[in-house]
Amino acid sequence: MNDTINNDKTHCDLPLRVFLVEDSEEIRELMVENMEMIEGLKVTGVAESEEEALAQIQAMPFDILIVDIQLKKGNGINLLRNIADDKKFSDTLKIICSNNASEVFRRVGRQYGVNHFYDKTSEFPQLFALLQETVSRQECRGRA
Repeated sequence: MNDTINNDKTHCDLPLRVFLVEDSEEIRELMVENMEMIEGLKVTGVAESEEEALAQIQAMPFDILIVDIQLKKGNGINLLRNIADDKKFSDTLKIICSNNASEVFRRVGRQYGVNHFYDKTSEFPQLFALLQETVSRQECRGRA
């Protein structure tokens, strides 16, 4: 009998952790609900303001950061600017999901390390497809 079957579990078995910064309660709930349907993905934190997000992300590990531009207090661009040079977030997948889908915001987002930009008025399916694809192709990265 092989007793090592359960020893094949690796850090790949851990879900990818998402931190969501979105000020609209309705949109936040919709996004969390959809993300919870993706096996291998877990929303580990949410914030609705820049200050709240900055405080939480410094103390909470996560793999994916999804940010809206307009927040109740502050904005997502300032949040991204504040973490842009922090090596702690260098491997974090950064995504903007916002109504402000102009090329200016897309360019500024890229400047601060944003990997993907989605218009939340029309591109939710593409966002969730990206998250599903990311989970499907995740590598063992020794997350704890």
